[in-house]
Amino acid sequence: MDTSDNPLVGVWRLVASERLTADGEVSYLHGREAVGYIMYTPDGYMSVAIMRPGRPRFAATDMAEGTAEEKRTAAEGYLSYCGRYEFRDGRVFHHVEVSLFPNWIGTTQERHVELDGNRLILTTRPRLIAGREQTSRITWERA
Repeated sequence: MDTSDNPLVGVWRLVASERLTADGEVSYLHGREAVGYIMYTPDGYMSVAIMRPGRPRFAATDMAEGTAEEKRTAAEGYLSYCGRYEFRDGRVFHHVEVSLFPNWIGTTQERHVELDGNRLILTTRPRLIAGREQTSRITWERA
């Protein structure tokens, strides 16, 4: 991948992860204080992880020993996927190879790209989430 025209390459820290409805309602899937990173490599790989801060710890110190409820709560507060990517025409295409959400494996997640100084804003097309049409807008800052 030619990186000379690729301003995405590098590490970005999460600033905000928002969901917007057509009527202007804003919600925060992982809370207003969500934390995370997205990384783009020069050779065409990407990885993203976003989590709700303050997720409860498991009672056991062994990850495999978590209860079904502990595992459910941990997963509900976390989003992660990785794979190859392409950047072209003001959009980035994430070709998902590994994902916490199994339905995304083998799919391409398209995001509109907006760059504003040290900020990167990735926006989805409107899609049905929890029975409502919503757009996700995630703002990152170069780390």
